[in-house]
Amino acid sequence: MSLGSQIAWDDTILPFQLDQADVRGRVVRLDGVLDNVLEQHNYPDAIETLVAEATLLTALIGQTIKLRWKLSVQVRGDGPARLIATDYYAPAKEGEPGRIRAYASYDEERLDPNGEAFPQIGRGYFAILIDQGQGMKPYSGMTPIAGASLSDCAQTYFAQSEQLPTRFILSFQKATDMWRAGGVMLQHMPKASPFAQGEGGSGEDGLLAAEDMLNSDDDRENWSRANILLDTVQPDEMIGPEVQPTEMLARLFHEEGPRVFDPQPVEFGCTCSAERVVESLSIYSAKDIAHMTTEEGIVTADCQFCGAHYEFDPKTLGKDADGNG
Repeated sequence: MSLGSQIAWDDTILPFQLDQADVRGRVVRLDGVLDNVLEQHNYPDAIETLVAEATLLTALIGQTIKLRWKLSVQVRGDGPARLIATDYYAPAKEGEPGRIRAYASYDEERLDPNGEAFPQIGRGYFAILIDQGQGMKPYSGMTPIAGASLSDCAQTYFAQSEQLPTRFILSFQKATDMWRAGGVMLQHMPKASPFAQGEGGSGEDGLLAAEDMLNSDDDRENWSRANILLDTVQPDEMIGPEVQPTEMLARLFHEEGPRVFDPQPVEFGCTCSAERVVESLSIYSAKDIAHMTTEEGIVTADCQFCGAHYEFDPKTLGKDADGNG
């Protein structure tokens, strides 16, 4: 794909590589997707900010997983912003869109609606989970909450858990009830880790940082130059729509030999269904189901991601129901 290609860039992820710098990356734009994620809920501004940032990060990170896999990002803290959870579902087939969903749990009484968003997470962890499909063992990794943003947490995660120098820069805003959002991810190409000894890194609380992963002058110079160039990106370039991602990459990295690959479309998508709810309740006894039954004689369930509401006859649920043994 050429840098001058003309396509619709809303809700897309564009992979690229800087051939002269041994660096790869991705550009993301989420417009309708972010609108759909957030319109399912009535979050305070601070929570919307965290969900928007987490959704952008999930799109950038998730694009690397294989077909039919699922990648989840979870941020848990002891502050009023208790949980930010996102899922990226890889396409079932080449050419199909990936799907993203997200939600947040928060303590409304403790939340400062006018305060900065990130500090309201408190102390906790940033985790990435990968579901490789039926019969495969899921992968998970986590690092402590660190830095001043979810992007900082993600960078720390890749340095500490994957030992890959990684950088994120994001921009998002809501204007006239419509979200426009975009971002760039840079990552040094995987190599054998140089961090083979020592008791900690140069990051916060002794966590590993990008510079700890680079043990040659060329690697350090290439990584530093790519980051200096990325620092010149303008918010309007990332969120569009006037500047195409390919034009932005050409301006930022023209001397680094940017090479782009096929873009990946993404859309809002939830996998909840009545069948999945029934399956999840199949482990409970009739006594357990009775405790879940309302005064109206039904069992209800609501999807935290999309708000779908389900109602069931309790006789059809649990391990004692017909067909569940």
